[in-house]
Amino acid sequence: MCVACLWTSADRCFQRQGCRRQQLDCGKMGLSTIVKDPALFTSGSVGLHNESTLRFRMIQLHRPTDAKELAFHESLDCCSSSRQVLRLLRTMEIMSDTMAAAVLHRVADLEQAGDSLKDPTVLEKDAIRALCFQLEQDSERLTDAGLVSALLACTRLFVDPWSTLVVRLVSESQERLDKGQMSVGLLCTLGQAMLALEGPGCGMLEQLMEQVQRQEPAQWSLADLSAVYKLLQDGVGEAGHYQDLLNAMHAHAMSVTSRMDPTVVSGVLSALVVLNQTHAMPLVIGLCKQAVRHVPHFTDRELELVLGALMHFGHSDHYFIEAMERHVPKMAFNSDPETVTKVMQYFGRRNILSLPVFDAVAESFVYRADDYSTSQVARQIMPFGKLGYLPPNAGQLFRKVEAVLHARFSHFQPRTLLNLLHSCILVERYPVNFVAKVFNSYFLQQLQEIDTRVDRIALAQLTQLYMTVKLECPFYKGPRLHPKYRVKSFLSLGRSLETAVDGHLYNCVKTGLVDLLGSRVYFASKVLTPYCYTLDVEIKLDEEGYVLPASHIDDVFKRIALCIDGQNRFTVGKVNLLGKEAIKQRHLRLLGYEVVQIQYQEFDKLQGKSEIVEYLHQKIFPHSYRLSW
Repeated sequence: MCVACLWTSADRCFQRQGCRRQQLDCGKMGLSTIVKDPALFTSGSVGLHNESTLRFRMIQLHRPTDAKELAFHESLDCCSSSRQVLRLLRTMEIMSDTMAAAVLHRVADLEQAGDSLKDPTVLEKDAIRALCFQLEQDSERLTDAGLVSALLACTRLFVDPWSTLVVRLVSESQERLDKGQMSVGLLCTLGQAMLALEGPGCGMLEQLMEQVQRQEPAQWSLADLSAVYKLLQDGVGEAGHYQDLLNAMHAHAMSVTSRMDPTVVSGVLSALVVLNQTHAMPLVIGLCKQAVRHVPHFTDRELELVLGALMHFGHSDHYFIEAMERHVPKMAFNSDPETVTKVMQYFGRRNILSLPVFDAVAESFVYRADDYSTSQVARQIMPFGKLGYLPPNAGQLFRKVEAVLHARFSHFQPRTLLNLLHSCILVERYPVNFVAKVFNSYFLQQLQEIDTRVDRIALAQLTQLYMTVKLECPFYKGPRLHPKYRVKSFLSLGRSLETAVDGHLYNCVKTGLVDLLGSRVYFASKVLTPYCYTLDVEIKLDEEGYVLPASHIDDVFKRIALCIDGQNRFTVGKVNLLGKEAIKQRHLRLLGYEVVQIQYQEFDKLQGKSEIVEYLHQKIFPHSYRLSW
């Protein structure tokens, strides 16, 4: 019996010229735990080496059968704690090197918490130390797959980059890389490890990417394609590097989207976002179509990635929306809060008012809001305001919002709080109990501290919030908003509290108004009122109902505000004004304007000059006869 390796399951000593120097001609190596010999160890003891740890040794045996390896991985996946992983590890007599690396990966899955481990002492456990010691000593005999997987596992476990284990694994990986025989998948695994160790400027990364580029993407498997996307996404493809490779990958991905599973679909979409592949819209559309099939099967995280990508690229698909409408009512009560929030963000960003989705989320919010973060609370409520929709349980919903505000007001970030309160007023829910706190100098100072000055959209929200309590809450007696925090116009470039008028629709209406009124002087366009709102068209009347020239200032008895509402002022596919347009028209009426709404759905049906003039006459002067000019 060899004392160095004891008797193993090979039933003989395999040492020749020193156990550590043996060159094994084997692409399939196994790891075996040492079996305690009763003649050498007392009861209850284990075989110890100099490091006082269990020893694992490489033996010249065939790998475990595929069935045994699959069973092991299934058992490993079922482990819910590191203790269970270690218990499973101690039951194994023979393991392949890839199985050993899988053990380390599973421990990383269970222990990773940001940039550290929940329990760093897990690396001091005898079984883990023995496993790492074996990998260190036998690095030259590991298979390519076992080698790069073990190295990646070390980076995930935050093993010291200068430890003997990592140095030996890196050195051996370099030697294998120099031979140029690694597959694309293994190159990507090695790339992930080197990214974690040295960052995107690593020389080994450049070398392995040269080998990746020499291969033809059209010949890659889906796993290889996904792995290269992930590697580029994680930093290798930054600053537009490897764009030619990406273009070839996009072309191949287009041809295989129908075979992609939920993980690959979400992974590729996420990579396209990070790499900002805005020119790859055909691929995005194809992936969205494939995502329709997988909506019920996405994990929460995968669904978040898909929705985030579709928001980034500004894409929505009718069939995807229908699939979400079937899925969301089933998941709203039990999915991760961030996933439900991302669903609402997607529908809000795309201006899609889906009653099944909004109603389901409104119901779940009443029961789950106490477990949401303040950001999640605000982001779930904001789409209701943006799309101007009140669900059937609106009373319960906003009572819950008020309860959350009362309980956690000080926990809200200033901008988050302002967004939430502003969303409430868009649907005629008035947060009077909290407005006074928003208008005080302390809150306004907090807003400034974020970016040295309050940005224009925040000032516009404050102004509209103040206008709302003055116009719609006459009982409000709290502090006023200081004039220096008020804007003069709600209309601005980019994000705005008003939607600019549709140019084509405006020109058609303008021509009709000239025909109706007899001259262009009788109406004004794009008029900024003293109340911050911009009127698409303003018509002035005297006390007897006659139209006055637009330049007339005196003797104005009535002002008519024409709201020329194009498609961009409504939710997608429904005759439902956006919240910011609804509040504008509501405020204009309270300010004394007669609001006349010209909707694109009605106007587009008109044919010819006479129909347009007649339509405008009925809209603007419904109780008077029309004169012929």
